[in-house]
Amino acid sequence: MKLGRIGLHLLLKSCVLGILMTGTALAFPGAEYLPQAKVTPAQARQIALKEYPGKVISEELEKESGGSGLRYSFVISNQKAKREVGVDAKTGAILENSVEGKTSD
Repeated sequence: MKLGRIGLHLLLKSCVLGILMTGTALAFPGAEYLPQAKVTPAQARQIALKEYPGKVISEELEKESGGSGLRYSFVISNQKAKREVGVDAKTGAILENSVEGKTSD
């Protein structure tokens, strides 16, 4: 029984180490731009969902023309459609709210 607990303990440690080593792989695309953003991802998500209620199915932080040049982009799905909602990462302003096509930006 003691050997089983040791094996479980080692397995748990290796899983935690694996997660820590992949760190940025678990973050959303564009996380390297977070130091430049004044609006947090959680705040931007809340703004986007207020603009178009539904379920966020993808999100990224990207440099793109318009607004401050740095924006969060959310694809939000509900029973009606999928929409891309862009939120300026420095001001929180809505930059886009458009129907998401078959190919995303």
